[in-house]
Amino acid sequence: MNTFEKALKTLEELFCKDYQFALATSKDNIPSVRFVDTFYDDGRFYIVTYAKSQKTIEVESNCNVSLCNKLYRFNGKAYNIGHPVKEENKEIRSKLIKVFEPWYFEHNNEDDENMCYIKVELDNGFFYKDGTGYKVNFASKKAEEFPFDFDIVMIE
Repeated sequence: MNTFEKALKTLEELFCKDYQFALATSKDNIPSVRFVDTFYDDGRFYIVTYAKSQKTIEVESNCNVSLCNKLYRFNGKAYNIGHPVKEENKEIRSKLIKVFEPWYFEHNNEDDENMCYIKVELDNGFFYKDGTGYKVNFASKKAEEFPFDFDIVMIE
């Protein structure tokens, strides 16, 4: 297994679940940040949201976004891929319903035509696990692996 493949396996271990990130978008060069629930699947993060939300409107005018939590950080391009029941969303919908099961239907109305999914296709990122850091360029399918200790004191 090469370093890129190892990094992808680590990504799955860390984020192939309900994981909250701060999502940064921008409009007219003014940044906007909010926490969102995400799910990682096959090189992409997915977000369940509403087409008329500020984040979706900003993504549609500028697809460049960042995700951050702790020292994990990713940059990528985000796209509104439409309503959950669209045929092309069938596979990811089943995964999102399962991973977000405790709240998916309680907080989302699939009868509302404005419900949608945002897909974040990753350009690059940094993450770590078990004393190893990974810096990944997803476009070139290259990754660096190095010793990394999270030694920052987090205050809430």
